[in-house]
Amino acid sequence: MSPLLLAIYLNDHLAGATAGLELARRAASSNDGSDYGRFLDRLAGEIDEDRESLFELMRTVDVGVDRIKVLGGWAAEKAGRLKLNGRLRGYSPLSRLLELEGLTLGVRGKLCLWRALIELQPAEPRLSAAKLARLSKRAEAQLEGLEVQRLKAATQAFA
Repeated sequence: MSPLLLAIYLNDHLAGATAGLELARRAASSNDGSDYGRFLDRLAGEIDEDRESLFELMRTVDVGVDRIKVLGGWAAEKAGRLKLNGRLRGYSPLSRLLELEGLTLGVRGKLCLWRALIELQPAEPRLSAAKLARLSKRAEAQLEGLEVQRLKAATQAFA
């Protein structure tokens, strides 16, 4: 296994986790007081925990954090706010739908990470197969919840 390629891979996912966490927090704030907001607040907490698990995993396999990539993930989420949403100002039902779809893509990527690491675990015994399995299951549950919310948001956006 190439330590350099593993470091690049993990840092790329860390950048994505950073962007995903920022998106989840913003979406939760924009939907505060609603069922969407409660779901997104809980999801943001789980994404934060998953990101911390990734940091821990990186320490375990002696991979340093590429701060430039993390900053890039943070900046990419901020730039994503500039997209058109059908209104000159403010939040629209389309904003919610696009945020939920963006979070779905991010969680799908995270699930791919955990599953790839499960495959690598026999060659890298410092990885905990049990922890990776738990993280995979949580990502699957997050995707199920996101799909319920996404479909509801789609119906509302186009009604």
